[in-house]
Amino acid sequence: MNASLLYPSQCYLGEGPFWHAERKSCFWVDIEGRKLFEYNWIDKTTKHRELQYRVTLVVQDNEDHLILGLEGGVARYNLNNETFSWLIDVEKDYHMHRCNDGKVDSKGRLWLGTLHMDFNEGAGSLYSLEGNLLLKKKSGGFTIANGLAWSADNTRMYFIDSPTNKVQSFIFDESTGHIFFEKDVIHIPKEMGGPDGMAIDEEGMLWIAHWGGFGVYRWNPLNGELISVLKVPVPNVSSCAFAGENLDHLIITTAQQDLSKEELAKYPESGDLFCAKVPVKGMPTNKCSF
Repeated sequence: MNASLLYPSQCYLGEGPFWHAERKSCFWVDIEGRKLFEYNWIDKTTKHRELQYRVTLVVQDNEDHLILGLEGGVARYNLNNETFSWLIDVEKDYHMHRCNDGKVDSKGRLWLGTLHMDFNEGAGSLYSLEGNLLLKKKSGGFTIANGLAWSADNTRMYFIDSPTNKVQSFIFDESTGHIFFEKDVIHIPKEMGGPDGMAIDEEGMLWIAHWGGFGVYRWNPLNGELISVLKVPVPNVSSCAFAGENLDHLIITTAQQDLSKEELAKYPESGDLFCAKVPVKGMPTNKCSF
């Protein structure tokens, strides 16, 4: 399989792809460019919004507003009047820290990771933000807290700390949000690139964006085996999400970060948004309960 260009966004660090079912559009961000993009699935138009913060993740609340992970915290973003409502600080006193990837669980908790912007080893953490805006630190000692996904029965949570080249499995208590490390379920060879963002399909397989790996790789977390590769024509593939009215397309963010001038000349579509029709559907996303 091969992905094709969906929109030439030319992001320095494209991330946070998200399907908004009610608007029939997909969102993604340029973290360093402080931009929020929206591509309308129906009329094929794209809008980008300039923000005052580094923005790293996009999810929804129950009013269909966006919840954004930012440098220093989490905010609600009203798409109608394009205003922020700051919800909570996250490591705001650590001036070189920012939020990174995040997802919403079946009970409406927002899970988000943090990192040091110089990627200091062990400086990142994993938090959950409850419906009452109570922020709970779930685990720490991570360097680049990244992809998150839950099994269909919500008994497992999968998590990526990118430099480890592994996917970890946690026993997940859906009712309380408690997690307990179970084991490493996927070990990714260095020559395939490093694991970044990920999505889970209805068969329970993980689609993982490989930074430096020219693609999104489909892995089986039950036996650790590689199933297939969706090729992307640029090296630094950062994240992916299922999109479309049937959740049978994969939208893929990419980045220019870490590429030399020569590499950018060779791969000029780096930083653009890509898409592919895939033979399996994704899992519907959850909405924040706050």
